[in-house]
Amino acid sequence: MSLMPPVLSVIVPCHNERSTVAELLKRVLAVPVSKEIIVVDDASTDGSPDIVEEIARREPVIRLLRQEKNQGKGAALRRGFEEAHGEIVIVQDADLEYEPREYPRLLQPILDGDADVVYGSRFAGHPRRVMLYWHTVGNAFLTWLSNITTNLNLTDMETCYKAFRREVITSIPIESNRFGFEPEITAKIARRGYRIYEVPISYHGREYWEGKKIGWRDGVSAIWTIFKYGIFYRGDSEAEGYVTLERMGRLSRYNKWIWQSIARHVGNRVLEVGAGIGNMTRVMYGRELIVATDVELPYLHILRNRFSRNPTITVAKLDLNSDDDCAALKQYGFDTIVCLNVLEHIENDRGALRRLHQLLNPGGNLLLFVPADPALYGTMDKQVGHFRRYASNELRALIESEGFSVPEIFHQNYFGRFGWWLNGRLLRRAHVPAGQSRIFDLFVPLLRRIEGKNPTKGLSIVAIATKPLSQAQAAQHDVA
Repeated sequence: MSLMPPVLSVIVPCHNERSTVAELLKRVLAVPVSKEIIVVDDASTDGSPDIVEEIARREPVIRLLRQEKNQGKGAALRRGFEEAHGEIVIVQDADLEYEPREYPRLLQPILDGDADVVYGSRFAGHPRRVMLYWHTVGNAFLTWLSNITTNLNLTDMETCYKAFRREVITSIPIESNRFGFEPEITAKIARRGYRIYEVPISYHGREYWEGKKIGWRDGVSAIWTIFKYGIFYRGDSEAEGYVTLERMGRLSRYNKWIWQSIARHVGNRVLEVGAGIGNMTRVMYGRELIVATDVELPYLHILRNRFSRNPTITVAKLDLNSDDDCAALKQYGFDTIVCLNVLEHIENDRGALRRLHQLLNPGGNLLLFVPADPALYGTMDKQVGHFRRYASNELRALIESEGFSVPEIFHQNYFGRFGWWLNGRLLRRAHVPAGQSRIFDLFVPLLRRIEGKNPTKGLSIVAIATKPLSQAQAAQHDVA
């Protein structure tokens, strides 16, 4: 199979593999793909790094990294991922259980644009060496348990052969130092909604006398890791913005409330600013055009993963500090711009509003949702990157100064103020605990009823702004 030459990074964790590492590197070098090979020696004591170093002198595509002390496979992979430069990253054990000739099979779904992650399955019908029964039972059990917690239908979670787009694997914090890497990374890529493919691979398993290292203790550890990251994991080691967005996505009643506050003003050609992981994009689906944008690369990947097969949804980068980004989107002719929980993240909010005014067609609506009341500004605002909270009269003046009219501006979520003050000002937390968020979401219908319309204060402000028509356009509109 001929391949275009994207640069491939092959990460080889190595600990005491003197008898196989030279042959393994020979096979990897023979694969007809432009590549770099990063061998991470995990404090071997059998001379393995000396062999790698000798080969690397002849083959400049090989780099040897040395761990000062033995830390485990997960730690070695973590370091290798940090050093990778290829468009695609693949894991390759230093033994000969897996065949590098099958790299093209693993890479193809990523090259075709169908996948972000590819697992090579030893149990999907490809030739394999018949091996230890109870080892196979253990693999099947761990895969089954992982699938229960991640809602995936993998056939081989524990496989060594995993290929990733580099942006995917470098954006995920890896905590496991030993063989817990496999269930941890599976849970985290499932949580983020990346597109996962499985392809059949051959397998030439070795026995323990040949150097096989994984044992029953690692199996027990894997079970704990599956539960830890599949059920109990709160995402505290993820980027804080991602944790917040993920939790927001689960608040169905609250998201419905936000949507209902702006829905009647949303037209058919919509620019969504700061779409994040697509919580609101899904709600707006069905319009003529939705351009979902974000400034963060991991979020752009997630948006493309979720909406790549929806022809009316386009994903694009938009930095509201960039004139070039805005100019690239002008062609779409937007009648609506939805900007929810974004303006407060931009230091020059006046400049951002000016650019949004330029992107919007005359007569179109800018729908803003921002945090209210500067007195509530606390640790949670700082953690998620808020430069400010707004007073309604100041927000109106700011919007109007950039050429918009503001027919509606109102507060929302009066009772949410107490929770934000408690957690962000009094307890100085980084974010609202997940349990509190779920309880709040449960009571949203009741709180809305008690709050009524037009509360005098709220946790948020909703502003409906309009870009006025020119006199000629207004005259034509009146005639029509």
